[in-house]
Amino acid sequence: MKKQISILALAAAGLFSSCSKFMDRQPLSQIAPDQYFNNENELKFYLNSLYSIFPNAEGVYNEDIDNVVKQSLGDNITGRRTVPLTGGNWTWGELRKINFFLDNYNRVMPESQAARYAGVAKFFRAYFYFDKVQRFGDVPWYSHVVLQNDQAMLTKARAPRKLVVDSIIADLDYAIANINETSTSTEMVTQYTAMALLSRVCLFEGTWKKYRGETGWEALLTKAAAVSEQLMNSGKYKIYNSTPGKAYLELFASIAPVKDEIILARNFSNELSVWHNVNYYTITSSYGKPGLDKQLVNSYLMADGTRFTDISRYDTITFYSETQNRDPRLSQTIRTPGYARIGTTNPLVPDFGASVTGYQLIKFVTDMSFDSYNRSINSMPIFRYAEVLLNFAEAKAELGTLTQADIDKSIKLLRDRVGMPNLNLAAANASPDQYMGGQYPAVAGANKGVILEIRRERRIELVMESYRWNDLMRWKSGQSLVRQFKGMYFPGVGQYDLDRNGKIDVYIYEGTKPTPVAGVQYFKLGTEIDLENGAAGGNVIINRSTTKTFDEERDYLQPIPIQERQLNTNLTQNPKWVDGL
Repeated sequence: MKKQISILALAAAGLFSSCSKFMDRQPLSQIAPDQYFNNENELKFYLNSLYSIFPNAEGVYNEDIDNVVKQSLGDNITGRRTVPLTGGNWTWGELRKINFFLDNYNRVMPESQAARYAGVAKFFRAYFYFDKVQRFGDVPWYSHVVLQNDQAMLTKARAPRKLVVDSIIADLDYAIANINETSTSTEMVTQYTAMALLSRVCLFEGTWKKYRGETGWEALLTKAAAVSEQLMNSGKYKIYNSTPGKAYLELFASIAPVKDEIILARNFSNELSVWHNVNYYTITSSYGKPGLDKQLVNSYLMADGTRFTDISRYDTITFYSETQNRDPRLSQTIRTPGYARIGTTNPLVPDFGASVTGYQLIKFVTDMSFDSYNRSINSMPIFRYAEVLLNFAEAKAELGTLTQADIDKSIKLLRDRVGMPNLNLAAANASPDQYMGGQYPAVAGANKGVILEIRRERRIELVMESYRWNDLMRWKSGQSLVRQFKGMYFPGVGQYDLDRNGKIDVYIYEGTKPTPVAGVQYFKLGTEIDLENGAAGGNVIINRSTTKTFDEERDYLQPIPIQERQLNTNLTQNPKWVDGL
């Protein structure tokens, strides 16, 4: 348990301590409410400390589910997760801070003056609880600070998921109605941030219910579509497209958040000595050699809007050919022939020393001046307008109310940015993509085709932004994680010119290593690179011998730690999680 420190002292540092056990049974602070919360500056000062609840940069870009593959696989894919003794994301310190504010914010000021600040606090409470619902399902709902001697509250049972979600929605409705910030600051929570979160919450919970046969999903998806459209109609945001052909790449490499599209971001700075590690993560071998999985690469459409996977023998097309005439987001997400680092003209091929699949990441990568360990400072998006457009289209598609006009004001804007043809509703439903259908067998009905296309769009547009796990969970698609992960295709051992500039880039060999030539990457078959069919070639295989397991009755929710249930015997465990296993 972390040492408790005075809130007032921590507020001066812009931080708060957080206790991980049992609703922070130690006193949160020594601050006396009658000596604080006396004016708007004190309210603002306190609220500023709550922003630490948002994910750090690694929490955004470090997506290693089935979009991004690494040398080793996480426990959530291998099935090796166990019930933790304590911790395990069952932490409540942030909620106590939020409720402390909400219990005291209007002690002096009238509600009409202080409500805008309560709206921000309720946004944070909704954000906190939404994270808990996604992880654990039913959780205790606390709307006030739990006192140290309040045994009834300290031993409260888990509330039904519906009650918690309804409470999250009520908090966000309040935030939207009362936060009167009219700017589009990317650093502060506004009513538009609350709209974006409400869109996310209702889409998640609506699809969670739909794909589990539970009632009430229609109302949630209707609200998701409505609040998304409310934000869309506000005119406050648009899809950034200042540099045709580069805008998608530039959006994520920008040091300052692009206010056209970014609703809320986490910022970094040399001046404040606050950095992250995305360049180093993508160009070295130190972080598992991340690379896109072959299935995702296959999912990118051709530049004319047709399906790559409809091409005869698409699965045996080599790197140069498979990257030609594709959705431009592919070449703005990974190294493709002709790629050069920002600020240079020197073309670079994929480096297998930094990417286990060969599909080397460039999204979020900035110029070489930020390549040293922990020196990147480009902003990280927490909410961006593109997600809201995708939420709107998906909610209406799942409801069966999506029209071509709806697509034209949502999906089309994302495709316009990269010069891709628009999604055609009638054509998608008339001929659902079998390749996509194989990934999501639960999708059925008259709108199957367009739902699959929106899922394709979402995966491609939001890759590396850490949406994928929660998307698979809400769609009840955990089995997507147990397939074999793959990389580039090579017909067999031999020499390969990846960008067809007349120089050999990769040499896969058997036996004795050839005499090295500068600039060539050498890999011994079977020890340094694994091809699907050995010397006969195939895709690079990642973790061939690692067993992947996803228990459909257990793994959609996380386990509640042992110690928490010992302290509060009214807490029940999630299904099929067994202590000690």
